Amino acid sequence: MATSFTYFSSQIAIITITTIFVLSPSLFSASTAATSALNPRPFNKIYAFGDSFTDTGNTKTATGPSGFAHVSTSPYGSTYFHRPTNRYSDGRLVIDFVTQELSLPFLPPYLHSKNNAPNGINFAVGGSTAINHAFFVKNNLTLNITPQSIQTQLLWFNKFLESQGCKAAETSGPACRAALDDALFWVGEIGVNDYAYTLGSTVSSDTIRKLAISSFTGFLKAILERGAKYVVVQNLPTTGCLPLAMYLAAENDRDDIGCVKSVNNQSYTHNVVLRTKLQEFRNQFPQAVIVYVDYWNAFRTVMQNPMKYGFKEPFKACCGSGDPPYNFNPLATCGTPSTTVCPNPAQYVNWDGVHLTEAMYKVLSDMFLNGTFSQPSFNYLVSKKQRQG
Repeated sequence: MATSFTYFSSQIAIITITTIFVLSPSLFSASTAATSALNPRPFNKIYAFGDSFTDTGNTKTATGPSGFAHVSTSPYGSTYFHRPTNRYSDGRLVIDFVTQELSLPFLPPYLHSKNNAPNGINFAVGGSTAINHAFFVKNNLTLNITPQSIQTQLLWFNKFLESQGCKAAETSGPACRAALDDALFWVGEIGVNDYAYTLGSTVSSDTIRKLAISSFTGFLKAILERGAKYVVVQNLPTTGCLPLAMYLAAENDRDDIGCVKSVNNQSYTHNVVLRTKLQEFRNQFPQAVIVYVDYWNAFRTVMQNPMKYGFKEPFKACCGSGDPPYNFNPLATCGTPSTTVCPNPAQYVNWDGVHLTEAMYKVLSDMFLNGTFSQPSFNYLVSKKQRQG
C-alpha cells in the first residue's frame, strides 16, 4: 500500500491543473461571439492571474507538468474553437466568458504577447502555485512541478507595466493611468496545486495554507499598491468533486454530495482564511473594489442538483480511458491513443479528470457574473466603474 500511495501521490503532483495554450494572433484579436449589454464597455482591458483554470497559454508541453501532455491535440478545443488551442478544456474558460461579457477580445498569454496587448494580458500559468517554487525544491517535492508561482506572475506584470512606460516608482503618471485606470484585475483560483504537490509528504495542510495565504496576500497587496482599483478574486473550488480526487481517495471519504470530504474540507478551510484577508484589504484600500468569487459554493451548488444545470454526468470525465466508474486513469489521460471522448461534452461537468467542460465553465461564469456567488456582486463593481469613469 505504501508503494501504491507514493506512486499515486506522484501522479497528483504530475497531473496538476495545467493549461498549455499557443494561439494564433487572429484568435486574440477576434471579436467576441456574444454581445454584452454593457455599453459603453466599462473596462478597456483585463489582467488575469492564476493557474490552468485561467491560463490562456503561458505553459507549453515541453516545460509544464507532463500528466496531460496531449493538450495540443484533438479532442481539446473541439467544442468552441473546433481545434486544439492548448486550453485544458473542450472550449472556453471562465476568463473567456468574462472577456466576452465585457465585449473584449480573448486575452493573449504574457509569454507570447510581445507586450502588444491593448485589451489586457493573461499571466496565469498552468500548474502554478501560490507558494514560491523554492519551498518545494527545499522539501524535495519538485517532480515535474511548474516552477512559476503567483510571485512569478507578479514579476511578469511589473515587467509588462514597465514595457508600457509605467515605472515601478510611479503610480499616477500618464503611462500608469493608461495601463491601470480602465483595467479589471481577474485573479483566478490559486493554491490547489500547492496542496496537491505535498500529498503524501510530511508537509502539513496547515503549513501549506499559511504559506499559500501569505504569498497570495503579498501579491494582492502589491497590485493594489501599484494602482489596481477593480479586483476579482476567486476562491478554491470543490476539488474533491474532480474525478482525479475521487479516483485516489478511499471510498468512505465522501461528503453529502458524494465528493471527497477531506479534500473539500481542505479547500473550505483555506477559503475561510482567504475571505477574512480580503476584508482586511478592503479596509486598507477603501478606494478599491475587491470582489470575492465563491467558486467553492458555486461548484457545490451545481453538484447538488446537476440536472438543473443540464448535466447528466457530474462525476465522469468526458474524455478519458474508459475505466469505471469515472472514465479516468492517470496513465491514460485525455488525448492519448487509448482514450475516447463523449459525444456530448455539454452534459458533463468534467472534461479530462481535472479540468472542466466549457458547459460547466459557462454555468459557473453566469453564477459569478450575474448570480449571487460574488460578494459584492459583479454588477456592483461594473456600476461603480461606470459611475467613476
